[in-house]
Amino acid sequence: MSGTAEVRLALTVRDLTLADVPFCDWAGSPKHVRELAGKVRRAEAGEIDYLAVCTPTGHPVALGGVDYAPAPGAGTLWQLGVHPALRSCGIGTLLVRAAERRITARGLTRAELGVEEDNPRARALYERLGYRAYGRAPDGWDVEGEDGTLRRYETVCVLMRKELAP
Repeated sequence: MSGTAEVRLALTVRDLTLADVPFCDWAGSPKHVRELAGKVRRAEAGEIDYLAVCTPTGHPVALGGVDYAPAPGAGTLWQLGVHPALRSCGIGTLLVRAAERRITARGLTRAELGVEEDNPRARALYERLGYRAYGRAPDGWDVEGEDGTLRRYETVCVLMRKELAP
């Protein structure tokens, strides 16, 4: 017998902690997950915000950062991700809105982000949330393969921004 059921979870958004990192293996390569500890330390120092959307058990199902250095007067959203099994459930919207609140709490009125050109689902989400494209830029980062070797991943991102109400 098959069927569908609706399940509702009370999700919370809070700062990512070092204790969360072992539960974030869904978020990227082992290198990326190891680097989350550095993001937590930067957040503790007040340089960035790094958020986790968590289930009632406290385990993160979405992550994302806000960096305040790249664009003066704005918070730059980056490394936004939702557990693959839970995409298209509204969790990304919850994460972005929480990040926007962090930006306005710092007295800033603009959010910016870059989305890969070949990620139309994410771009559609950002557009639904009020972000508008204003340019393109190359981007890249190191990715760890299953064998532990690093390779450079190169892409082009659409740059998007949104004015936030104070």
